[in-house]
Amino acid sequence: MDHRDPPGIIAPHIPADAYRRAEATGQPVVIVVHTTDQSGRPLRHYLFPLAIAGAAALGGWGLVAALCALLDAAAHTVTVIAQTAGPIGIGGITLRLARPKH
Repeated sequence: MDHRDPPGIIAPHIPADAYRRAEATGQPVVIVVHTTDQSGRPLRHYLFPLAIAGAAALGGWGLVAALCALLDAAAHTVTVIAQTAGPIGIGGITLRLARPKH
């Protein structure tokens, strides 16, 4: 398991003899820290928003496809009911909902 120091610690260890020598003589202690900072942003900063936007777009297309399927089923249901019912008449006015098959 990696050992991680809390933030704010510059060097994880200074040898005791170097520290005591610098303290006794007044010499400065030079600590060199090698960092590997990246110049740009990490890739995950771009991937998370793109993944969320892609999921939202696919969800929107899914809703459109579901609505189209529902409207198609409703239209087929209406035509089947209209063909089965035949002409509807109220008083002397008759209304044919569908054309007869010849």
